Amino acid sequence: MPKAESEYKLIAQNKKAYHDYFIEDTYEAGIVLVGTEVKSVRMGKASIKESFVRVKDGEVFIYNMHINPYEKGNIFNKDPLRTRKLLLHRREINKILGAVTQKGYTLVPLKIYIKGSLVKVQIGVAKGKKLYDKREDIAKKDQRRQAEKDFKVKNLY
Repeated sequence: MPKAESEYKLIAQNKKAYHDYFIEDTYEAGIVLVGTEVKSVRMGKASIKESFVRVKDGEVFIYNMHINPYEKGNIFNKDPLRTRKLLLHRREINKILGAVTQKGYTLVPLKIYIKGSLVKVQIGVAKGKKLYDKREDIAKKDQRRQAEKDFKVKNLY
């Protein structure tokens, strides 16, 4: 039975991005890694908590993405926080550049995952939330949680 297109193994997710930003648009990008970094990512040793994405000279780069050094990699290990290039089509980069030049928009990494045999990064064009938007989201989440709790209690009896 062939694998479905959407099947992937999630490595890391940036939950804070969904709390701090409205995600307008998402893109799937490949990432340039060396062999020991790929092995480390496959073991789940990657983090995008403090990372950010920038467009520089018509290319897209991810900064501060942490990939733990592969323990069996010795001399082939690279700097864990090095800047890595993201692979996107030219028209996608142009579209992203157009969106990011607008006031208030930025690029944020949303998740890292393995799709097939490739390591992918999902990036999003995002607009920052104001404090009242965050409070509103928290209130909605609490309401939903309470409703689910009430529904569960009602169905037990």
